[in-house]
Amino acid sequence: MSQAKGTFDVKVVPQGTPETVDGIALGRMSIEKQFHGDLEATSKGEMLTSGLESNGSAAYVAIERVVGTLGGKPGSFALMHQGTMNKERQKLTVVVVPDSGTGQLSGISGTMAITIVDKKHVYEFEYSLPAG
Repeated sequence: MSQAKGTFDVKVVPQGTPETVDGIALGRMSIEKQFHGDLEATSKGEMLTSGLESNGSAAYVAIERVVGTLGGKPGSFALMHQGTMNKERQKLTVVVVPDSGTGQLSGISGTMAITIVDKKHVYEFEYSLPAG
């Protein structure tokens, strides 16, 4: 496995007004990112959210397409996000969509960890590419 690290800027734009029924809100947002560091890329994606007004618990799923260079290799791939949170903890899983790699990133697989440090978004991306 190889590892890529860096930061990213993100713009999240609500698409319409979230609908709330029985205290459960459903929403949709567009995502745009600019990655810096070992992954120099842009991405666009869509996010679906659900949140509970009563206790602040929430969940989201998202798909984003990443286009740029990873370790100097040009190409693109898709990421799938699944996140949940409540007052005690947060859990986020971000994985490369199988067989989504193009160009020199064809065959890529891996997982990405995202953290926020001093209001900056930081990624750590563990990935593998076929030998060749």
